[in-house]
Amino acid sequence: MARVYDNWERLVRATLNREQLRTAGLGHERIGSGIAGAVPPSLGRTSNIDAILQAADEIQDENPNVARIRMFLSAVLLLNHESTIAKVFTKQALLPTTHTLILQKLAKRENVRIDRNQDIEQLWEFYKLYKRRHRVDDIQRQEQNLQESGTFSSELELRSLEMRKVIATLRALVEVLEALSKDADPEGVGRLIKEELQRIKKADAALSGELTPYNIVPLEAPSLTNAIGFFPEVRGAISAIRYSEQFPRLPADFEISGQRDADMFDLLEYVFGFQKDNIRNQRENIVLAIANAQARLGIPADADPKIDEKAINEVFLKVLDNYIKWCKYLRKRLAWNSFQAINRDRKLFLVSLYFLIWGEAANVRFLPECICYIFHHMAKELDAILDHGEANPAPSCITEDGSVSFLDKIIRPIYETMAL
Repeated sequence: MARVYDNWERLVRATLNREQLRTAGLGHERIGSGIAGAVPPSLGRTSNIDAILQAADEIQDENPNVARIRMFLSAVLLLNHESTIAKVFTKQALLPTTHTLILQKLAKRENVRIDRNQDIEQLWEFYKLYKRRHRVDDIQRQEQNLQESGTFSSELELRSLEMRKVIATLRALVEVLEALSKDADPEGVGRLIKEELQRIKKADAALSGELTPYNIVPLEAPSLTNAIGFFPEVRGAISAIRYSEQFPRLPADFEISGQRDADMFDLLEYVFGFQKDNIRNQRENIVLAIANAQARLGIPADADPKIDEKAINEVFLKVLDNYIKWCKYLRKRLAWNSFQAINRDRKLFLVSLYFLIWGEAANVRFLPECICYIFHHMAKELDAILDHGEANPAPSCITEDGSVSFLDKIIRPIYETMAL
């Protein structure tokens, strides 16, 4: 336990000590001013702490309690963000105790008194002030008008650069507010935070879209701050995976996440029960793979860009190369009759299925022959499903309670066998 405390204290101290990074000579990346400049690069890449602390520096003169906000956000982000190095140093069960200890030591260091409710209120005021200061609503309306023109322009690019930093900070703030809202006064600031989160999600579609997390390409919702969605090859790739009337019909109550049209990944999610995070990641992966292949062939110039068949074939053969070799080595027939017999939609379905299997395979992904075996049988299931008018869950992934889960029915038994 002492080691855990020491590690966390060291991390937070490195974040709060504005001189430490400068004296370490790590000047090859952008160094912000004030406390934001002391954020270690590795931590800045795995959380939104750099953006929030940079914003705190910007409003320091306006908000006398910004030191408290800095301290609070530093500890909260380090301990609550799933992608930080929290899990390297401690288990989830130890976080509340560690959190309290860090806040106590930071409070002593900064000479402030700990009041959790007051800290949440200060964070809420910080959020409102930041929105007013940067005129978020006005900028969004102006950028929406530019985007509706349908053309990416230098003016839109400049405004996107202006808005990107603001949105990055708001995204991190909303994430922390949502995590802390359950601990806030339900009759006071807690109610205000929940109302704001509900307004963002239901009423303010533009801001909700900007706050939706993504890796490189914002596919769950249109973004005004990311120009990549305007590139013709990216638009063509998104169109290539879009749901077609020739596909099996999804149930009327199936919910499409985000603010987008249905696509192939929605069918694969419903049929095989892949996890939503895996679906989001591999959807983006496929779009980038197709767009990159198309870019190597040439940029489509049409108003409604289309992906060349050669780009689809390149991605298909590259991704499934190991599976094809596996079948040849074992003298097995491929999951399809012939390369010429499958159309581009089937090729994209198969590539998407392979990536989804790999993305959710845990340690099984280190057994490439096992991945090929799983794909071989699931590809045959998918082929039969695509020949029906109605989408039905794959029998191999139906659990005892009637739900559908690839992880529970396919990966977990293999993993447990490997662990013996």
